[in-house]
Amino acid sequence: MTTSAPITPLTPTLQRVAQHLANGLTAKEIAAETSLSAVTVRQYMRDIRESLHCPPRCKPPVIVHRLFATRQVASPTADRPAPTLSRDQLLLLRAVAEHSDPRDIAVAAKLAPADQRAALDQLLADTGARDTTHLVILAHSWKLLPADPAARSGASQ
Repeated sequence: MTTSAPITPLTPTLQRVAQHLANGLTAKEIAAETSLSAVTVRQYMRDIRESLHCPPRCKPPVIVHRLFATRQVASPTADRPAPTLSRDQLLLLRAVAEHSDPRDIAVAAKLAPADQRAALDQLLADTGARDTTHLVILAHSWKLLPADPAARSGASQ
């Protein structure tokens, strides 16, 4: 769970790494893109998580959501119109952006754990997202997730 403490602003170096993450790159891809070692990128990722008050097991979609919600990185721009999503899909979208643990996602999305994978696969297909991190990036570009620093997300482990 996140804390109520203020978010620590990222240093310029961490901001550059965070922007790569917010562009959908993995830690390995960030290392290749920036010529940093994989060890250094992993340390920067830990530092970013700590600045956002996310627990160690916080998944990339949650980190990316927090980066956009707290305006630590530039908001993405939409390259296509937002799809029409059902209320249940929007609930699942928000759950994926706010929770790392599959059980917590299922509870927040009001889904049976056995139905979560199929619902998420359908959401990815309906949005054209490659994975859940890309889904969160797209959702922010479509303004489907709050970009408000006051909006607290429960980054459960």
